[in-house]
Amino acid sequence: MITVEAPKSETQIHQPETQQPISAPPELTIFRSKLPDIPLPNHLPLHTYCFEHLPECRDLPCLIISNSGKTYTYAETHLLCRKAACGLSKLGIAKGDRVMVLLHNSAEYVFAFMGASMLGAVTTAANPFLTSSEILKQFKSSGAKLIITHAAYVDKIRNFEGMTAIVTVDEPPEGCLSFSHILENDGKFEEVEIDSEDPVAMPYSSGTTGLPKGVVLTHKSLISSVVQQVDGENPNLYVKRDDVLLCVLPLFHIFSLNSVLLCALRAGAAVFIMPKFEINTMLAGIEKHRITIAAVVPPLVLAMAKSPEVEKYDLGSIRIVLSGAAPLGKELQEALKNRLPQAVFGQGYGMTEAGPVLSMCPAFAKNPTPAKSGSCGTVVRNAELKVIDPETGFSLGRNQPGEICIRGPQIMKGYLNDPEATATTIDIEGWLHTGDIGFVDDDDEVFIVDRVKELIKFKGFQVPPAELESLLINHPSITDAAVVPQIDEAAGEVPVAFVVRTNDSNITEEAIKEYISKQVVFYKRLHKVYFIHAIPKSPTGKILRKDLRAKLAAASAAVSA
Repeated sequence: MITVEAPKSETQIHQPETQQPISAPPELTIFRSKLPDIPLPNHLPLHTYCFEHLPECRDLPCLIISNSGKTYTYAETHLLCRKAACGLSKLGIAKGDRVMVLLHNSAEYVFAFMGASMLGAVTTAANPFLTSSEILKQFKSSGAKLIITHAAYVDKIRNFEGMTAIVTVDEPPEGCLSFSHILENDGKFEEVEIDSEDPVAMPYSSGTTGLPKGVVLTHKSLISSVVQQVDGENPNLYVKRDDVLLCVLPLFHIFSLNSVLLCALRAGAAVFIMPKFEINTMLAGIEKHRITIAAVVPPLVLAMAKSPEVEKYDLGSIRIVLSGAAPLGKELQEALKNRLPQAVFGQGYGMTEAGPVLSMCPAFAKNPTPAKSGSCGTVVRNAELKVIDPETGFSLGRNQPGEICIRGPQIMKGYLNDPEATATTIDIEGWLHTGDIGFVDDDDEVFIVDRVKELIKFKGFQVPPAELESLLINHPSITDAAVVPQIDEAAGEVPVAFVVRTNDSNITEEAIKEYISKQVVFYKRLHKVYFIHAIPKSPTGKILRKDLRAKLAAASAAVSA
């Protein structure tokens, strides 16, 4: 059962440590979109909303699969989603059940996600490269009954307790079912009544700190977010019916699922699906299929900006480059802009718990204005944003950095079975506290300048320090440890560790890195280990990560000198 308890009030969460009297709080400043609010179709389930324009789009291309060359029309895609729903129903999946999708980008990912939605079931997606123990934690936490994956990953999950079936999208190993087999039906199943507050997706996020938690996103959450991006008489025009979107970012990441797949389905646009990034395959696909929208992350921008292969292809069809998941530097943006002068560039700002988009570049609006360097755009429609002092919780005005908070119909329902974590993230007035430090300027544009939260962003993937610290401290030769981000040109940030060895230990850096790499997915691996005598901590035991980051900065400066 999903339990989301009423969160604490904002004043409880942000109560200052000092007991000195404080002045009266300033007047609350709320920032809203420059675009007008629009009606939300909250009476519809997600799959009905996304395919609402099916009658006009039946024969238009919907999914273009890069590795097979196959194209599915909207009519074919919708029917296969219904067949997936019927097949899952025959395997015992019903309303409220959880299905784990452990897939690279593929047509089957779409069929499985939408098919589960049609049954009122919930999809929890994970990176197939996760280790067996990492997958097991999410499988058990989410309460999933069935896993859909590739044959190559079956050995990592075969012995999970409580699993009713393993379904593979390719030739099934012994004891597994074929996805093509579960599609062998007429697409008819018993329709269920779905409430807008019912969950439909459960991505895992570490929030502002701590270990990964299930983020409960409802039909209302995801529909509201897509509405904010593409619907209405004066839409952002981020996606139009004749667009072709590049889907190279993994669909298990909420940015790709929401702002690429769901937005495209709603608009009646085509999606070019790549199972993995390969520069020439991507460039050839852009040229052949005249891709118009490229949703990217900074490492992909770096590859496109610097690769000599780019000059061999015609990329003139691209009209929008939207970067998200991690900050994009001005120099990197300008480098790619020189290669794609016809394209409009912009950043979006999101967070899984926020459903996920908080703000989008104004350059995508009907009457565009150039995006300022470093801007994440303006707050999405039908939502409110405020900036607060992290110490007092008091509201701040324009151009004053503080913690970004968002309120609106798109935010998560809460963390799965974790009322305490929910209460520290969403206050009693409905404000979701992002843990990001930023400000809103005189033109209502949002800028992110720092993070309160401790997460490390490796190429847009979340690396929670607490998870790595727990593994390190469990090593018999380590008495204490702390993990912090180190700036990296290609990845954005990489995790590095400060380690305190036991008195009789001479464990090496390489041994520690190998110990961690055997237990975690590739992007969580340590890139450097520093040995110190003690981890700096506050009187309450909190790791002073700023002190450790200062040590890294000093070491980097010394090397550069």
